[in-house]
Amino acid sequence: MKKYFFLLVFTFITLSLHAKIRLPNIVGSNMVLQQKSNTKVWGWASPGEKIKITTSWDNKTIDTKADGNANWQVNIQTPVAGGPYVITLQGQNKIVLDNILIGEVWICSGQSNMEWSFNNGVKTIKDEFAQLSKLKIRLFHIPKTTAKTPQDNVDGNWAVIDSNNLKAFSAVGYYFGKNLNQAMDVPIGLISSNWGGTPAEAWTPDSMVESNPVLKEAAAKNKPKASWPVSPGYAYNAMIAPLVNFQIAGAIWYQGESNTETASTYAELMNTMIASWRQAWNKDFPFYYVQIAPYKYGNKNIGALLREAQIKSLSIKNTGMVVVSDLVNDTLNIHPVNKKDVGIRLANLAIDETYGLNKSASPKNPLFKSVTIKGANAIIDFYNTDTGLEIKGNTVREIFIAGTDQAFYPATVKIKGKTIVVSSKQVKTPVAVRYQFSNAGIGNLISKEGLPVAPFRTDNWELSTDKIK
Repeated sequence: MKKYFFLLVFTFITLSLHAKIRLPNIVGSNMVLQQKSNTKVWGWASPGEKIKITTSWDNKTIDTKADGNANWQVNIQTPVAGGPYVITLQGQNKIVLDNILIGEVWICSGQSNMEWSFNNGVKTIKDEFAQLSKLKIRLFHIPKTTAKTPQDNVDGNWAVIDSNNLKAFSAVGYYFGKNLNQAMDVPIGLISSNWGGTPAEAWTPDSMVESNPVLKEAAAKNKPKASWPVSPGYAYNAMIAPLVNFQIAGAIWYQGESNTETASTYAELMNTMIASWRQAWNKDFPFYYVQIAPYKYGNKNIGALLREAQIKSLSIKNTGMVVVSDLVNDTLNIHPVNKKDVGIRLANLAIDETYGLNKSASPKNPLFKSVTIKGANAIIDFYNTDTGLEIKGNTVREIFIAGTDQAFYPATVKIKGKTIVVSSKQVKTPVAVRYQFSNAGIGNLISKEGLPVAPFRTDNWELSTDKIK
């Protein structure tokens, strides 16, 4: 009889141990929840286990229970920005999530230029340490992980920002979050999910790549690497998929260097990746990205073509791009050291476009709009030049003009209001103009707000015909 009694006790203890409510790591103390949203809270428990969830901002309790697959999920309505708050979960065990803030949550993703941190040499971060206690910023850093199939959890924990955890966090992400926090005076949650060297295919669900013959062929050209994944979906499955239940405001993205060899398909790839993320979240959230910086890739004009593809991606709704060519002082370094201004420019886009807090200065870079040929002159018109253009220096650099022979010559430029007039004594009847259309060229044509004009070309000639003199 005693034997059966101990067996019963053992069975009860074992079942109790397995009956505990469990949460994904992204749902935890110190987190930031998206304000004024229908936010999901989810996890696991024994099938049929009853769970009570109470939120301190309204003292409401939601009852739920785990399904036959041990999953449970509830939707809670978050208030306007504020906190700290507490969420209490009661089942066979009790979990108290404390120090929760309500605000704006952003994902910071991409490859090494998004990953780069104080530990990677961004020393300006050291100047931030003394003021971190004044900022309402929480960080969630996702370690490098891969998976063949979508995962439901990810390593990491929410942390109150301090000098220790900031050292390994994305510098671009931090400066973005800091400027949002200061401009809006609301808590900011930053999720850093990035991996240096990764092509965009790794961040796109493999089904979306494999079902597209063009993208599938391009992905096959990504050679296996020892330091990062190249297979479609491998980073997405492990570092993005576990987050899709977590409500976000938007995403910032800095990537492209690893796709320069397949630049011709990059615009379609980005369209596919962004659409897949938005579908997973069931939300057309804003997606702001950085155009890759000037860098000496080699003889082929792969950098210029990738930047051109990134401009094409602006046709995707609710996207924005920042140009950073003026922030580069060494075109032999694929990691420009100035991450502060990159983050500020991304933040200014979000502040203006997402939150409607219009600033006196436009956050958008001038973009090529059209070309008109009048005699020996090519007149270029731009978007985003309401206040006009300027030359940073005496003459415009990196601008060339060509006739029907497709031979490009250095051109002279005159600014007329919101347009430029381009000409050359060597070209009597111009046909095409190119500005900063090379791997490492850095131009000096800027808006009145000080933002660089994005690289452009007015032709669609094969680059193998280039004869720049």
